[in-house]
Amino acid sequence: MNIAILSGITRSAGGVFYAVSSLCKALVKQDVGVLVIGWGGTEFQEDLEAWGKVSVSSYKASGPLKSSLAVRHLLKTSAVDMVHQHGIWLDDQWAALQWQKQTGRPVIISPHGMLDPWAVRNSAWKKKLVGWLFANESLRKAACIHALCQSEAEAVRTYGLKNPVAVIPNGVVLPDFDHSTFNFQRPTRRRRLLFLGRIHPKKGLKELIEAWSLVQGAWRNDWELIIAGWDDGGHLDGLKTQASSLRLHWSVEELASDFCSRPSTLYFLGPKFGEEKDALLRSVDAFILPSFSEGLPMSLLEAWSYGLPVVMTPQCNIPLGFEQGAAVRIDPETESIAEGLRQFFSLPDDEQKAMGLRGRRMVEEQFTWEKIAEDMCSVYKWVLGGGSPPACVRFD
Repeated sequence: MNIAILSGITRSAGGVFYAVSSLCKALVKQDVGVLVIGWGGTEFQEDLEAWGKVSVSSYKASGPLKSSLAVRHLLKTSAVDMVHQHGIWLDDQWAALQWQKQTGRPVIISPHGMLDPWAVRNSAWKKKLVGWLFANESLRKAACIHALCQSEAEAVRTYGLKNPVAVIPNGVVLPDFDHSTFNFQRPTRRRRLLFLGRIHPKKGLKELIEAWSLVQGAWRNDWELIIAGWDDGGHLDGLKTQASSLRLHWSVEELASDFCSRPSTLYFLGPKFGEEKDALLRSVDAFILPSFSEGLPMSLLEAWSYGLPVVMTPQCNIPLGFEQGAAVRIDPETESIAEGLRQFFSLPDDEQKAMGLRGRRMVEEQFTWEKIAEDMCSVYKWVLGGGSPPACVRFD
């Protein structure tokens, strides 16, 4: 069984890059032949290491759709049994549709939250045009749509698609330490609340900063808010301007190790990858994701894997986090975020620690890449004619 994976292959693809590279490495261990095809940016050589032993072919692309004839040539000469398309609205989805028509072989599509109603409304006219050109036909002709959660499966149906839907979550690579022995003592510095991800309006960062300005008194004096990630479309400058207008002390310096050595309680640290990201996650005390729209965010799974308690919205699409007592619920609105922060900060230290450890156990039990690769393999075999549909596939 040989599969071509179409996906962003560098960190510029955000969480999709980490999810797909981890899935592909797990599939190779399942003896699946994997060829990854994607456009390479300036980070390609640096990020190639993340793919391990997976075969990766890069091509140059241009324009807002990342258009290229090279992706079509690579598909034509690949001799694979099936294409698994990750992400939609770009030219590689069109190339996969053309390959499907030419060969009669199946395509599976993973939208990664891009069919969520909020996401569809964002830049709606552009998506209507791309939908008319190729995206809607591609989605209708897919042998199966891969949804990361039940909410995304419902979004697939809301969009009007009647394809079989396989519900398989993202996974996480567990850090190499046992967090059950973690010593959750109050540090000699301010405690740290982290957002780590793409700096984009859908992440609710504008609302988070406004909420931070409302959390007055001892709580904000005891905590720092850290916003780390890569700027998508110039959104970061607006956040800095907003913080200044709210008279928040903010900084782009690295974090201090001692208590209250600086007036800042808000930090913009820029993108963090590899060892820097690992060090940051090990140095913070809690994680927040106030998003308006997500597929199934890798950043939350990673936060739980480090034993961090989480503050998140239902739109993050991991209701299990609430059910397991690993997260505080907020809505992507200023007042709700502020109230959620007050609620979380008022929890005893032991309860904050217990929240994080419940999250760690949750990802250990349900979100490992080995299990997810097994489920994905069962879908591949079924699509290629291997008997009855697996239990993760729904038709309603």
